[in-house]
Amino acid sequence: MNANLFDILARSITDAGATAIETPDGARISYGDLVARTGRMANALVALGVKPDDRVAVQVEKSVEAIILYLATARAGAVFLPLNTGYTAAEIAYFIGDAEPSLFVCDPARAADLTQAAEQAGARMVTLDAKGKGSLSDAAASAPSGFDIVLRDKDDLAALLYTSGTTGRSKGAMLTHGNLVSNALSLREAWRYTDKDVLIHALPIFHTHGLFVATNVTLFSGASMILLPKFDPERVFDLMARATVLMGVPTFYVRLLEDDRLNAETTAHMRLFVSGSAPLLAETHRAWRVRSGHAILERYGMTETNMNTSNPYDGARVAGTVGLALPGTEVIVTDPESGVELPQGEIGMIEVRGANVFKGYWRMPEKTAAELRANGFFITGDLGRIDDNGYVHIIGRGKDLIITGGYNVYPKEIEAEIDEIPGVLESAVIGLAHKDYGEAVTAVVVPTGSPALTEAAIVAALEGRLARFKQPKRVIFMDELPRNTMGKVQKNLLRDQYAGLYHK
Repeated sequence: MNANLFDILARSITDAGATAIETPDGARISYGDLVARTGRMANALVALGVKPDDRVAVQVEKSVEAIILYLATARAGAVFLPLNTGYTAAEIAYFIGDAEPSLFVCDPARAADLTQAAEQAGARMVTLDAKGKGSLSDAAASAPSGFDIVLRDKDDLAALLYTSGTTGRSKGAMLTHGNLVSNALSLREAWRYTDKDVLIHALPIFHTHGLFVATNVTLFSGASMILLPKFDPERVFDLMARATVLMGVPTFYVRLLEDDRLNAETTAHMRLFVSGSAPLLAETHRAWRVRSGHAILERYGMTETNMNTSNPYDGARVAGTVGLALPGTEVIVTDPESGVELPQGEIGMIEVRGANVFKGYWRMPEKTAAELRANGFFITGDLGRIDDNGYVHIIGRGKDLIITGGYNVYPKEIEAEIDEIPGVLESAVIGLAHKDYGEAVTAVVVPTGSPALTEAAIVAALEGRLARFKQPKRVIFMDELPRNTMGKVQKNLLRDQYAGLYHK
């Protein structure tokens, strides 16, 4: 059987006339249209010289045509490489220089800036804009719709996604057809997705969450999506009256909670709110339940593995946890030094194994060997524990662990205490070099403005609530925490910004 994800998707379509994608202006693309348009796009790709296993690098704005390009790349047996639309020309030069794509698709407005990078990488360049117009769509428009889906094995590459590269060189995670299909089908079942669902798609599509979770799960279910160019609270409130699912990052829910329109009535038609890509504060989870009557379903995944765990659809969605291991995925906690599995409840390194786990890092065999064990377990870099009910608790990134005076300190524990202090909107705890302690626990706090806060007030509030070695040596106030495009706090930037705090 052909393991090509597009072949499996096409064979799962039961109603060619059903709406697959709806645009903000109300245009509807049926599943039959989607198959025909991916056929034309696949023919255009082949005419441009794309062969099976070739990389197709893409830095374009979100559009129906961008989704079609992703599907057509899979249909043609090539490897899809989505790139963050915020990347600079220098960053793009690195990515396509490393991946060596045969084709580079970019926004026509950026073509002049990126031509040199494409030429140096040996890639042919074509264009596609936010409205789906450009030299690539022109080529597809005149191509035939018939196209034989290229035969792929489940271990053949379908996508290459670069990690955010917060430390060192960004790594290209090699994701196979088997990885993407298995995860989409697992989530479809776990979240009770059906062809009756309508997703408000407000996520970017250069990332696992928006491209593989939101898009794949919807299409593999025969459901429909309303494709918004970006998150817009006004549009979301308008659409909730006829949609059933919203997938978002925590920022989405915080923004919606700020609006007086959020209540049980405005969310009555919705059946599922999913959050991921960054930790959801327990406070946000509780506030959402009170205001809307819905419990946000938080899940846990990453570029290298797609989704690993999810709070249950039926059952307790526990605030502050990322739920249970998905069917077919094993999650264990190990000693970071020895790799030996730890008893339940102990904090250690989270490792995962399953059909969702990637093939390795592109052209980095040593890095692959260091993070992907011979027994199939991937070392996630996340510290956590598994409670008596099997729920996974993420404590923080391994690199965020603070070792102060010989003691291990987990930032999330301190952040949870600080976030409970009146007047605190959110916080981030980092370790900074200190001549006496090795690292000093340091808190960065975003205040609400009322009541007014001082460094002394924060420190005093934590006395008696945390062991002395866990208490911050300093508290810094900021208007907002630095975040990447998916809402994750970039603690590496905070560490860089305040690196000399204790050396003055």
